[in-house]
Amino acid sequence: MKETIALIDDDRNILTSLSIALEKEGFKIQTYLDGESALIGLARTPPDLAVIDIKMPKMDGEELLKKLRKKTSLPVIFLTSKDDEIDELLGLKLGADDFIKKSGGFSIKVLIERIRVQLRKKNISNIEETKNVISHGKLRLDPSQLECEWDGKHLPDKLTTTEFLIVQELAKRPGIIKERSQLMDIAYREDTDIEDRTIDSHVKRIRKKFKKVDNNFSAIETRYGSGYRWNVN
Repeated sequence: MKETIALIDDDRNILTSLSIALEKEGFKIQTYLDGESALIGLARTPPDLAVIDIKMPKMDGEELLKKLRKKTSLPVIFLTSKDDEIDELLGLKLGADDFIKKSGGFSIKVLIERIRVQLRKKNISNIEETKNVISHGKLRLDPSQLECEWDGKHLPDKLTTTEFLIVQELAKRPGIIKERSQLMDIAYREDTDIEDRTIDSHVKRIRKKFKKVDNNFSAIETRYGSGYRWNVN
């Protein structure tokens, strides 16, 4: 089956050019001109991935993503032209899996490759070694559904695919330090342009989500100069 990509942008020219390019790559396309219509449409017909512009009328990309993250771990790539106002870390804090700047030479080829990377990450649960449920203490991970529970409770804000892969990698071997480079290999695989600080931003957001169900959450331990580990205590 063809994978479906939702494109949300108030620029009709961008929607048209991206739609043509992605359809040539074999994807099905949904298009929306604003966040409000996208929120309704994505709920009715969930896509496999969404590409969302930050600046839009009625409901901007930031607000749309906040609402989506309360219900779904749908992979999201941000499109932004605000070089001076939003950077990679802010995009990640908002819950995006990746982001691309439209200004300074927007490459559709790069976007297509980033889309493929995110879709491969989403489908990683189909690999045999990731099918088993992982349980350690209060943690329960179900890779087949990308579901995470802590102390019997679902996280109010679902983990993104990238965040889930990071937690899964740490929890598979509690007490073992995972270097940032190792976590980047797991979370981003083919994408070699990711910086160390990206993992730090993801971990910070992961902790924040766990603390919504347990304010004393401390299972992810920072090993300064080394990386992170899942605390066995």
